[in-house]
Amino acid sequence: MGQHRAGQHARRTPRRRIVRPALATVCAALAVAAVLAGTHALTSRATADAPAAAPVDTALTASAEPSTALAPAAAPATPDPPARQAGAPAGTPTTEAAPVPTPTTAVKRGTTSDAPVDAESAKVGALFNGPVAAGRHFCTASVVHSATRNLLLTAAHCLSSSGDVTFAPGYRDGSAPYGSWKVTAVHTTTGWDQHRDEDEDFAILEVAADQGRQIEDVVGAHPLGTGESFTAQVRLFGYPNAGETPLTCVNATSKEDTYQRAIDCPAYTGGTSGGPWISTATGAVIGLIGGHQEGGDTPDTSYSALFDHTITALYATAVAAAG
Repeated sequence: MGQHRAGQHARRTPRRRIVRPALATVCAALAVAAVLAGTHALTSRATADAPAAAPVDTALTASAEPSTALAPAAAPATPDPPARQAGAPAGTPTTEAAPVPTPTTAVKRGTTSDAPVDAESAKVGALFNGPVAAGRHFCTASVVHSATRNLLLTAAHCLSSSGDVTFAPGYRDGSAPYGSWKVTAVHTTTGWDQHRDEDEDFAILEVAADQGRQIEDVVGAHPLGTGESFTAQVRLFGYPNAGETPLTCVNATSKEDTYQRAIDCPAYTGGTSGGPWISTATGAVIGLIGGHQEGGDTPDTSYSALFDHTITALYATAVAAAG
């Protein structure tokens, strides 16, 4: 679960890099091996089957008109690193690209500021343990495009079950301009569940419809992007627990190791875990605050597990379950 504490991305004492389990060991635990075609196994948990959620980030704009979802478009994907390369499920995209909304406020590269109220930030919101209320948010999530139009993306360490978790897109200063959405299921990989593999620190959440509308119909969504360069430029979002307004920062990412990215953006403290990394070139979400040290052990450098075929397989499983 992931909260930043005293400037750290993880609430508890930061967990340093762990020995990664061999792929053969992880694959032996696959519950859906035929679907994943050689990738890590996935786990889904619905509200009725799981204990109450255990949020851990205690230190994760609305325009007048709802935005529309960004339409995915095919783009060439960079191959996965050789040691982890595997086939993705048939029919699942490796990269979805879309135009990027022009920010309403210019952001200096590598400088953190309050996120503007615009169509892009409306797709990002805070997770709450129970009803939406000031000071109760614990992690960040974002709406990810899917055929079911009801999926969110966050860090796996943020919560272990759906429990009584709600999501408020575009949240600011105690207000949920697009309503609050009940989280009904959490999808993670077996590698995360069994080994807390930091290279698989991502989760896809399902949310219930509200008065017949799905969340993507209300605020739109960022497409899921994989195979991006390690040096892509992204716009980083996150809700610090100590504040009631989302932060944003634009900078280039770098390679931390084979399956981890890094980015230097100051002041991303507790609560920003799960915050999306949005490519400024494509508008796709290509990372999130998590991974190494569950996001980082200082507020100025954040990490993300690499988005490759493993998250593509998780996405496909979540879409199938949500449909």
